[in-house]
Amino acid sequence: MKTSLFSLVFLFFSLAQGLNPKCDIQDHGSNLQVFHIYSPCSPFKPSKPLSWEEDVLQMQAKDQARLQYLSSLVAKKSVVPIASGRQIVQSPTYIVRAKIGTPPQTMLMAMDNSNDAAWIPCTGCLGCSSTVFDNAISTTFKTLDCQAAQCKQAPNPTCGGSACVFNMTYGGSSIAANLSQDTITLATDPVPDYTFGCLQKTTGNSVPPQGLLGLGRGPLSLLSQTQDLYQSTFSYCLPSFRSLNFSGSLRLGPVGQPLRIKFTPLLKNPRRPSLYFVNLIGIRVGRKIVDIPPGAIAFNPTTGAGTIIDSGTVFTRLVAPAYIAVRDEFRRRVNIANVTSLGGFDTCYSVPIVAPTVTFMLAGMNVTLPEDNLLIHSTAGSITCLAMASAPDNVNSVLNVIANMQQQNHRILFDVPNSRLGVSRELCT
Repeated sequence: MKTSLFSLVFLFFSLAQGLNPKCDIQDHGSNLQVFHIYSPCSPFKPSKPLSWEEDVLQMQAKDQARLQYLSSLVAKKSVVPIASGRQIVQSPTYIVRAKIGTPPQTMLMAMDNSNDAAWIPCTGCLGCSSTVFDNAISTTFKTLDCQAAQCKQAPNPTCGGSACVFNMTYGGSSIAANLSQDTITLATDPVPDYTFGCLQKTTGNSVPPQGLLGLGRGPLSLLSQTQDLYQSTFSYCLPSFRSLNFSGSLRLGPVGQPLRIKFTPLLKNPRRPSLYFVNLIGIRVGRKIVDIPPGAIAFNPTTGAGTIIDSGTVFTRLVAPAYIAVRDEFRRRVNIANVTSLGGFDTCYSVPIVAPTVTFMLAGMNVTLPEDNLLIHSTAGSITCLAMASAPDNVNSVLNVIANMQQQNHRILFDVPNSRLGVSRELCT
């Protein structure tokens, strides 16, 4: 990787001088463009570029909050992590355009496949960003009352007067929202009476500024609400941080999905049925299958243990016995004595390395990660780190999380009716 993963300053200057991606291209059919938050098309990119070290540490801190949140979902308890030492500004990793209401108002919503309910900041929201949905001018907007069937499907519903209100934690934040309905238009597909949370109050820094589109499997998710339209099928291709175009795609419905693709079964965990569990049966570093205790990666619906595919975590996290086995074999293959660390990354080098591939061995298929999905490089190229880590000690996590850096430049297909997940290599630009 000659171009730094975090050389955002160089990329921004280059893009400003005539290499701008086509931010104004309209979504078409059932395909939405997917932008990284650092894309020139994104209003969420940092106003003042961080140093490489600050950037890495901040992304790790964001991941830590995310992992605590995912662990709380499996444990069915609320956890609001506390950031120690410094203020952590969090934002979604990938965003898509959606149009809400009549007349339509465009919002850049975070794409999250580990969440169900959508939510959008509405007029008068306390703690929300300056860009909000003005529900008062939408002629198709309505607030649902406590007798609505959807109220029972919302997380932690209560009655706020006549309105159905739900409260939940997200990452390091808490939200309160009125359960509402309006037309949402995705690419050129209008979805009338879409149920979502109209945010009234938020605390913390984890709430996506312009809302969230839930791609989980629960009753209020996009898949459940558009079953007739999209048949509970979608795929995404996440663009690499290094892509000058910075645009991937979210493809909704079975039409246009790849025909040549390998599948692994999707597993369902009754403790958290919304998450996309897969059966990770082993990990290979180079040609060697590393020695991992079977219990470290086994799917266990009783405890919630197993492996999920998550679009919101940046760097893959493995439970300690699995990570240590992968890390030790990686170091052995690289065969350079001087190993350093950076934040949560404990396998970094200050000299050029030749990295072995890492293969996730899933039931029915293998996914081999090339160097671009494995290594991060400092701006000057002087430091290279293995872009995986052990699950944080304070999370008490039983989850292995295959994160978005390891998914970049792959088409990930979620075929829920057939309970299978497909993966194929694709240049996501």
